[in-house]
Amino acid sequence: MEENLHQILSGVRELSLKTGVKQLNLDQVSKHLGIDRNELSLYFSDEPSLIEKLLEYERNSFRSIFDENNFEETNAIEILMIVSQVMSSRFLELTPSVTHDLKALYPEIYRYHIEQRVDFIFEKMKVNIEKGIRQGMYREDLSIELLARLYISRLLDLHNPDFFPPEKFSFRILYDVMIDNFIRGIANEDGLRHYKKLRKAYKVC
Repeated sequence: MEENLHQILSGVRELSLKTGVKQLNLDQVSKHLGIDRNELSLYFSDEPSLIEKLLEYERNSFRSIFDENNFEETNAIEILMIVSQVMSSRFLELTPSVTHDLKALYPEIYRYHIEQRVDFIFEKMKVNIEKGIRQGMYREDLSIELLARLYISRLLDLHNPDFFPPEKFSFRILYDVMIDNFIRGIANEDGLRHYKKLRKAYKVC
C-alpha cells in the first residue's frame, strides 16, 4: 500500500506542476492517473488531505538525498555541490507561483510543511558549516547558527514571486546562483580553490 501511495503522489506532483494547485482535486487526479475515485479515497479523504500527503512526499523526497548518499567522508563543499545538483534536477519544476498558491489555499498545512522543512535544513546546514570549518575549507570566524539561518532565509526568498517572477526565473537558475554565492561567502582560500575544481568536475559554469 505504501508503494502504491508513493506512485500516486508522484503522479499528483506531476499533475500539480502541470495544472497548478488551484485546479488540483480528487476527480482530476482520478482522471489523470486512471484510478477509480473509490480507490483514491483509501489514501485521501479530501483535497486538504491530498495536499498534506503531497507536501509530506516533497519533504521525504528532499530527505532521501541524505539517505541515498554517504556523506560521512565527503568534503563539506562537495556535499553542498551534490545536494545542489540533486535539488536542481529533482525540484527544477518548482516555481514561486506554486508556493504562493499553497500558502494562500492551505495556510495551516503549508505552515506546518515549512516548519518541518526549515528545522531539517537548519540542522543539516549547521552540521555542514561545522564540518567545513573542521576540514579547513570554511573560514574559522563564521557564526554557524547565523549562517544556517541566513541560508534558510535565502532559500525561502527564492519562492517569493514578487522578488522572482516565475515567468522570468526558473528554480534551477535561482538556486544555482544562491548556492554559488553562499559557498563563495563562507569558503577560505583553500575552500575556494577546491570549489572551483568541483565546479569544473560537475560542469557548472
